[in-house]
Amino acid sequence: MAPLIVNSAHAESTYTCLAFSQDGSKLYTGGEEGYVRIWRADLGSEQEPDVAPEGEDAITSIASSKSCWLSGSLDACVRTYDAQGSAMEGLITRAVAVPVRCVAIDPTSKRVAVTSDELEVKVIALNDITNIKILEGHHMGVRRATWHPSGTILTTCGSDGNIIVWDVSAGEEPKRLETIEGVIPSVDSESPDYVHDCSAVWHPSGKYFVVSGRAHELVAVSRENWQKSFTFSDDAVTGAVTALALSPNGTYLASATSAGIFIWSTATRKVLFQYSPSTPFALVSHLAFSPTQNLLAWTDTDGTLSRWPDPIPSTSPDPVKTQLTSSSVGVPLKKRGDLLSFDDDGEDNTKKVAGGLEDPAGDGNYGMDDDDWMIDDIGLLDSADKGKGKNEDGFAREMVSVTKAQPAFQPASTPMANRKRYLAYNMIGVIEVTDQETHHVVNVEFHDRSTRSGSHFQDTHKCDLASLGERGAVYACQSENGHSAQVMYKPYTGWASSGDWSFTLPEGETVIALAAGGTPPSGSLRNKSSEGDVEGNGNVVLATNKGYLRFFTGGGVQRYIWALGAEVVTMVAGREWVFVVHRDGGTSLDGCQNLIYTLVALDTFTIVQHGRLPLPKGNVLSWIGISEEGAPAIYDSSGLLSILDRFRRPSQARWVPVLDTTTLTRRQGKDESYWPVGVSGTLFMCLILKGREIYPGFPRPLIQELEVQMPLFNLDVPQGQMEERFLREELHIGFLRDALGSDLTSQEISHREVNLDKELIQLIQLACKSDKLQRVLDAVALLHHTQSFDMAIKVVEFYHLVGLQEKITALKYERMENDRLEEEKDQRKKWGKHSTPISAPRNHVQDSSRRRFEDFPPPPSAIRKSLAPATPAINNTRIGHDDLSSSSGWGPGNIVASVAAMRAEATDSSQWDKSFEGDASFSSTGNGKRKRDEQDTSELGFSAEGAVSKKRASPPLDTAQPGGTKSAKSLPNPFARKPQDAKSNPFSRPETAKTSLATKSNSFFDKVDEANDTATQVKKTSAKALVKGKRDARQTTLFGLPPGPGPENKGRGRPAKATQEGTQQGSQTDTLSTSQRVDAVVSQENHTAAVINGQSDVQKPPDLQDAEEAPNSPPEIEWPPSPPQGQRSDSAAAVTVS
Repeated sequence: MAPLIVNSAHAESTYTCLAFSQDGSKLYTGGEEGYVRIWRADLGSEQEPDVAPEGEDAITSIASSKSCWLSGSLDACVRTYDAQGSAMEGLITRAVAVPVRCVAIDPTSKRVAVTSDELEVKVIALNDITNIKILEGHHMGVRRATWHPSGTILTTCGSDGNIIVWDVSAGEEPKRLETIEGVIPSVDSESPDYVHDCSAVWHPSGKYFVVSGRAHELVAVSRENWQKSFTFSDDAVTGAVTALALSPNGTYLASATSAGIFIWSTATRKVLFQYSPSTPFALVSHLAFSPTQNLLAWTDTDGTLSRWPDPIPSTSPDPVKTQLTSSSVGVPLKKRGDLLSFDDDGEDNTKKVAGGLEDPAGDGNYGMDDDDWMIDDIGLLDSADKGKGKNEDGFAREMVSVTKAQPAFQPASTPMANRKRYLAYNMIGVIEVTDQETHHVVNVEFHDRSTRSGSHFQDTHKCDLASLGERGAVYACQSENGHSAQVMYKPYTGWASSGDWSFTLPEGETVIALAAGGTPPSGSLRNKSSEGDVEGNGNVVLATNKGYLRFFTGGGVQRYIWALGAEVVTMVAGREWVFVVHRDGGTSLDGCQNLIYTLVALDTFTIVQHGRLPLPKGNVLSWIGISEEGAPAIYDSSGLLSILDRFRRPSQARWVPVLDTTTLTRRQGKDESYWPVGVSGTLFMCLILKGREIYPGFPRPLIQELEVQMPLFNLDVPQGQMEERFLREELHIGFLRDALGSDLTSQEISHREVNLDKELIQLIQLACKSDKLQRVLDAVALLHHTQSFDMAIKVVEFYHLVGLQEKITALKYERMENDRLEEEKDQRKKWGKHSTPISAPRNHVQDSSRRRFEDFPPPPSAIRKSLAPATPAINNTRIGHDDLSSSSGWGPGNIVASVAAMRAEATDSSQWDKSFEGDASFSSTGNGKRKRDEQDTSELGFSAEGAVSKKRASPPLDTAQPGGTKSAKSLPNPFARKPQDAKSNPFSRPETAKTSLATKSNSFFDKVDEANDTATQVKKTSAKALVKGKRDARQTTLFGLPPGPGPENKGRGRPAKATQEGTQQGSQTDTLSTSQRVDAVVSQENHTAAVINGQSDVQKPPDLQDAEEAPNSPPEIEWPPSPPQGQRSDSAAAVTVS
């Protein structure tokens, strides 16, 4: 390499600039003092340059044309000078009290674009400075402007991080073509990175431009769709790119970083040549190729001008002249009948210009407007002799664009810089390495020092791969200096004499990725003995260059080996599985890495999930990890964090973006990036890197917490923020619920669901305010708890939305009938059954006469397993057709009337009447009766709570429980007859008599207690007197109100009637037509006492005792007819005495 030519041009400053003249004979440099120095390119370091001292402040930009050269400075002025000297000719323009940042002359030397800290860009005609076009579109100051080779397109790069492409064709009004966001960083003028070159440098072909991206990579943006086309990357290039330049023919790209000057091939996108100084390298602020010779020049912050003669060796293609052997040369072609055909008619219609470029039209556009202009990025045109773009076999060569495959990497590791690096940095701790030339010093530190104790040791093998797990750390070194590759594992503690182990890999096999996993310790691992902890020392997984995955236990037992058959890129292990990322074949032509992930269980080695990584085109994978909930997570070079949702569900996993760091509010006006460390719940743990840093340095920075924010729409309004919080929490609740297995809820999940319901209530309120009723229903359907429906109803009621209130009420009843957790359990049972077809959604409309949200009859009857079935039957007895409203006041008809009246008054709503009329279980027979099932009610249990809150009758019991099983556990029957009081009830029936079960109401027991208290104070009377008083008195209800008319069941058959004749026939009995929930009632009137099941202390009259002792003999008084034996049981009998 030829020695550099170094000149001290300006004083030390934060920025210096330079430019070549059009003929390449001069260099113009500007610096802090406001002078522009003019250097001859053919002279060495001993020359004395000319000076243009007119600047009053620091020079920020210089541009040259055929007829003049221009300078812009911090004093807001743009000055023009004679092309042959240093004489100032005048001012082009002046900014409004803000610095000028860039001046750029178009390829035709007719116009200049001026940018400043103003929000607008000025395009000024050089021959008429009053002809000014204003371009407005940036939100902050504009840093750079560059011209397309045709001169019809202008690109401007702003401090807001946007690149705007303008159509500035001559004679037309400028118009914006495209705004490119997210490629360059957003910085303010006070940032030290503001002086870094962010210019969009156009390739001479005009097909794409190259710019320094915010992730410190070189990005090529295609003119065809204004999207990222490819990137320039090399392992040797580190640090932020501070300056860019393309060679005149576009064959080479030069970039400057803190590590030196790098020259890339635009065809292979590989570094071909580089200059790395032995002394500390000052920051390069401007870089340029000579337009006429093999020369590269740059200026730095020390104020030094450096020239690198012959940076391109003579054995490589020339950077200036257009040659057919060039790998990235624009060649004019002619269209013919075959695929590609060169103009070989022997006529030279081109015009030679300075530098060897051919200008066919002679208009200075170098054929840019010709549609036949094409780029040979891979050496399509090997020679003119073989020519015509064809191979030896006569076929045209295919032009391809090869995407560089991402090499294997270890998550959260850094390269060696200043003899220090991080081998691992995660949520557990950090492994630091210091290079001591002959060996490495490894230092292991933990974030939680109460659980694990740090350590350090000397590594003579110089391990370059490491993974920090819950139970230990694994290290690997490559084969070099005569020793084979090795892997060693160091557990944090061990009760055995020696817990460390190591393996030497076979010759030719090396480790390319490794991971350490295991169960988090339940106690401290600082002590030497781990009594009570039987989890072992974790697990270790290795990926080798032979495509093997080797599995080890924490004790060094080789458990499994898997020939993956793919190139592993990276992997990480957690408590339950190892997350492996590998490549599916090669990369694609469109910039896709084609990466596949596989989730493998550490205990059974089964594949839990398998699929493709969602990497955008042109991006690479930056980090992978496993969250505290066990969810795999990835972070790519575009700043997008994604988590694998439903990873515990077979064949249901999918990637969900949870955070786009480019849209964070904290990044406004800042140039910072984020280095991932881990994911915990809804927090993204990372290190914040300032400026153009790529990796964290030393001393070790602190971990920062960023709240994840899913990239939804309208995040700047409360409604969008609530929807984002809901979706984020639902995602996390899904992780917790899947981890429970068959148990779908826990205290933590219930608490989170309650908080989510509160968010939804606020969302419902906002929707009600904006009169978006359908959105209200959508939000109500997402509620978790039925109590939350009541809150939603109150909110809707507050806004007087009656129709919406009714719909929410219907949704509430539907939720009560269909338990969401039970439905989810049923759904999870089908996860493993891939052959099970997916059933169609259930239709909620029952029939044409009942429409959802419009008709509101009582809900269908629920299956009550604790009640006996009620079987309708036709009763042809005379009592069933007689009028029961006789003066006696007794009989089945009056009992039914009393029961109906008591129910109407005992409940505090009208739902009893509706459910009584609408339930099919109350259907009457032809004579208005229904026969009870002859079943011993003492064997059946009932729910008192269900009797009060569930106001609907039950279907028959024979359909409620398969196999005819009965409730094994029931509440005690308060009506059960005590054997010792068998003769105390004057209305008792024979012990063999049975009736169907009657459901008891709470109001009845209160009435019984009141009746018992009253019975002890009344005067004892005879049975005949009691009956006579009953005939003369008017019966009242349980609450002391006069009874209404007899129950009239319209549409259910004729009401039962009892005649005097039917009353006198005591031998003819009938079954009372009541539902399964008929409450046994005791009516009290005047000063009569109730006698219930022999539990009352009221003295029975002698006549009643005689009637009880001889139930089959006719009494001396007119008693109501008794049902025959077998129809009623003593345990459910209840009698009213007036």
